[in-house]
Amino acid sequence: METLTVHKVLSVRAVGTRAVLAELSGTQDVLALQTLLLESPLPGQQDVLAAAQTVMVRADSPAAARRMGALLMELDLTAPVRQDGGLVYIDTVYDGEDLAEVGRLTGLGTEGVIEAHTGQVWTVAFAGFAPGFGYMVGENQVLEVPRRSSPRTAVPAGSVALAGNYSAVYPRKSPGGWQLIGRTGARMWDLDRDEPALASPGHRVQFRAVRDVVTMAPESAASGAAPASTVPAQEPASGLRIVSPGLQSLIEDLGRHGHSALGVSAAGALDRASLRRANRLVGNAASAAAIESVAGGLRVQAVGDQVVAVAGAPSALTVDSPSDAGSDSDPDEPARQRTVPMATPFALHDGEILTLGAPEAGFRSYLAVRGGVDAAPVLGSRSTDTMSGIGPAPLAAGQVLASGDVTESGVVGHPELQPDLPGDGVTVLDIVLGPRADWFDEAALESLCGQDWVVKPQSNRVGMRLDGTPLERSREGELPSEGTVAGAIQVPPEGLPVLFLADHPITGGYPVIGVVVDHQLDLAAQVPIGGSIRFRRVPEQTSPEQTAPEQTSQEK
Repeated sequence: METLTVHKVLSVRAVGTRAVLAELSGTQDVLALQTLLLESPLPGQQDVLAAAQTVMVRADSPAAARRMGALLMELDLTAPVRQDGGLVYIDTVYDGEDLAEVGRLTGLGTEGVIEAHTGQVWTVAFAGFAPGFGYMVGENQVLEVPRRSSPRTAVPAGSVALAGNYSAVYPRKSPGGWQLIGRTGARMWDLDRDEPALASPGHRVQFRAVRDVVTMAPESAASGAAPASTVPAQEPASGLRIVSPGLQSLIEDLGRHGHSALGVSAAGALDRASLRRANRLVGNAASAAAIESVAGGLRVQAVGDQVVAVAGAPSALTVDSPSDAGSDSDPDEPARQRTVPMATPFALHDGEILTLGAPEAGFRSYLAVRGGVDAAPVLGSRSTDTMSGIGPAPLAAGQVLASGDVTESGVVGHPELQPDLPGDGVTVLDIVLGPRADWFDEAALESLCGQDWVVKPQSNRVGMRLDGTPLERSREGELPSEGTVAGAIQVPPEGLPVLFLADHPITGGYPVIGVVVDHQLDLAAQVPIGGSIRFRRVPEQTSPEQTAPEQTSQEK
């Protein structure tokens, strides 16, 4: 009798409230499931992300996510998957910071590592982490090494790296925990090309050792950020001039969804409710682009008469008239300054300057202008993605933002009440445990929810780094890279959690102990540096873990 192996999803785990993680037996089943889901989407399917041994499916609602577990378990993954991409050569200088350590870990020595890396053809199995970051599988496992115990906060663009059984090239400067063995000048991601990724899934890659590499072009020229032009641009006739961007001010909308397969995260406003509120107040569509600013200090001047509103972190808002704002104003002239309320539309006349004071609570403010900020969209969104460099560059003094025409109402909205935002107390965030809570024992789970975590200064839009009593894993070894979501609480080996925000890498190799429920991500975004967070466990709201029967073959 002939035995036929049945290819099925092995198990499904909940990832917060709006995603599920399907576990599979290997790369071929991963690619088969990804192909099937892209060709025949499940009801409510929003995005699909393949990784080493899993496929994560994001849903458009918690209800859709709850239904996906059973549907995934029923799928037959017998469709053949072709990977016939071309051969890409990547010239590499082997002088990475971790080259000697990799030589020690593998027993090959420095020269042996170089010979092993250049002496085989690598195949891009899947994309992730960042645009242009391809996980490459080699022909053997002689270069298998663990990730660093603590990730670097900044890995240089062009770094050639190893982790587990994979090799990759960092397409731009970003955080990362891989072992660095060299560097290349190859542009791994360029939106000006027909195919933005130099090596996408299915491509084969050959690394070649060289003594030097051509210097990479400035990141903004190829990453999607607006490049600096040598030709002076005509100043918009209507909009907002940035007098001072404060600590950091960015253009954000509701994000770019559906591009996980390219390694592109959604990005977008961290406090989505505040962005929607500010847009609603000035009569814009909810998805219109606005200015996201942190910790106050933003000053903008009206170019032409504008209607604006500020929502989010409550701050003192002051408006200076042109006679007060200029350096040549008469010191004996009576001050012409007024205050305006939060969450209320108001007129900012030509030449007037609006200043956002330091927040009384919260951390992020959203300034909307009627018509929205008219920036060039990238992959369907005007949002700045600080992780990948896609979208508009951070705002700078002297820059003029044009106002657009993204309105949906002929009138402005009424003043609105805002929710209470984090202040000096502890902010409680509800979490769903998993998908990798089984990497921790009950004591670690109790420690996660039984202490106050402090937001460290190294935090940003990629993730909030938390300080407290480290969590200990109950399982040794490395977790194969798998998809992540905003709100995921990832735990590196050092035990200090990182709470991913909107610009997070789309895949990661550290276990996610829990995920903040989707509707509380806005609240999480308002916790300031130095603020305190306490996690509260809630019952899983997506389908409980489902596992396939042990029988994986049938007689025929």
